[in-house]
Formats: sequence, C-alpha cells, structure tokens
Amino acid sequence: MTEQPQTLVPAPPTEPPAAPAVSEAVADSGPPVRKDRRVLRAALRWTAVVVVLAVAGAGTAYGITRMERTDVPGLATASDGRWDYPELTKPPLPAGSPGPQAESNPAGTHHADLRALLLPAPAGAEENKALRGEDGWLATDDFLEEYAEEDDRDTFRQELVDAGLRHIAARGWTTEDGTRTRIYLLRFDTAAVVEGSFFKPHFSYTSAYSVKGAESVDNDESFPVKSEVAGVQRSAQVETEPYGEEQDRQAYLAAGDVLAVVLQSRKGTAPAVPFRQTVVLQSQLLG
Repeated sequence: MTEQPQTLVPAPPTEPPAAPAVSEAVADSGPPVRKDRRVLRAALRWTAVVVVLAVAGAGTAYGITRMERTDVPGLATASDGRWDYPELTKPPLPAGSPGPQAESNPAGTHHADLRALLLPAPAGAEENKALRGEDGWLATDDFLEEYAEEDDRDTFRQELVDAGLRHIAARGWTTEDGTRTRIYLLRFDTAAVVEGSFFKPHFSYTSAYSVKGAESVDNDESFPVKSEVAGVQRSAQVETEPYGEEQDRQAYLAAGDVLAVVLQSRKGTAPAVPFRQTVVLQSQLLG
C-alpha cells in the first residue's frame, strides 16, 4: 500500500527530545517491515517444500502398501526367518483368457501354464530334481508317496481318477538349515470338483490322509487370518508334540481348478515363519 506523503515541520532550536521508549523487538515503519516480509516469504516457501515432500512421501508409502506382496523387491528379511525368494510375477494368460477369479470364468480355470504357477525355490536352496517329473509333469504315484498308509494311497489314487485329475506339477527344495519343502499343484476340470471332492471333505480342518513322518497333526490356528489371499481357501496344519526326528507342517489350498499341497519338514522343529511365507506366496500365484 502506498504511503501518503507527510508534511515535515522544522523543530524549534532546542535540545532534541528523548527517544521514545520502545522495545528492541519492535521497529519503526521503515526497512524492518520489509525484512519481516522477506522472512515471512522464506518461511512460506520452506513450508510449501515441506508439504510437497510430505505429500510425495505419503504417496510413495501408499503405493508400496497397496502393492501385492510379490511385487515388492526384497520381500525376505533375515531378521524374522523369512527366506529370500526372487521377485515373483504371475505368468501371462493366453490372449483373451480370463483369470481364475473372473466372473466370466465360473469354473475357476487357470489358463496359464500350471508349471509356471509353481513357487520358485528361495536363494541358496538345493532343488529336488526328482519332483520335476517328465516335461514338468509328475506321476500320480510319485505324489502319493508323501502319504504313509498304503490304504490311504489307494483310496486317494482312486478319488483322483474319479475326479478327473488332469495334471500334477511339483517343485521341491532343501534349504541350508535342512528344511525340506515340497509343493504339488493338482489340476482338475472345475473349482467345484476341487472344493466338493477334496478340500471340504478331506482337508478343510486336518488332512484325512497321514503324511509320512507326521504322527499327530492338528489345525494350525496360529496362522494369521489376515494373510489369507482372496479367492483361495486355506487349511494349515502342524505336527504336534511329541513328534519324531522331524516336525512336519502342511497346507492345502483350494484355488479355482487347482488343489495345492504344501509340505515342509525339518529335523528337530520346523519354523513357522518360512512355512507361512511359502504358503502365502504360493497362494498369491494361484489367486
């Protein structure tokens, strides 16, 4: 605002009056006002910078928290026992094919190559090449060798035949601490077959068929519910004490037209963290 000109009257020839008593923090209406304005403008500029950085930081954090677990590099950490898995991506679908959870796919068909839906081994693990099978397809009897009782194997085999089992893809490995992991993906014609013929009647709480080495198995109620993957039903079980030389953990997943079996064993005790990590990541690949 433009200041109005003032009329100056000469002072009488006497001693100048004493200076008014004012605080040092308060200046006259001259240059100090411009200084305060410069300080104010600088403060506003820094405030704007801080706000922009805060918004940018919040956007980055939001983007990461919204990303799927498999999309975040460096997922595994050594601090809590998780394994160092490679960055995961789902295999591409054939052109025009819907995903297993699409409304246009009521059968829950996985149109991607089943072998490409297997979770890869973590860093430093030694792969069990015997589970590769022929051209990546495992024989049914090789899968059934995981079960202890011959009667159970015979019954399970017949159920698989009656339900129209199409393929079994498998992968296994052993980590440096001696933990043995085996993953089997069994593919059928529809999700209804997987859920109605196998998951609900045989695996929804504990397995109807005893895995070798697992004497007494109970539902693992400590498995975090919040880790469930949409569209994938899960049943996790753990061998209870007293157990033998090894402890076993197992999970069964119903994901569309695929029944997944995840088995993990280790001498002494089988840690819960890498097992749960493995189950969740395999669920995400199938979901």
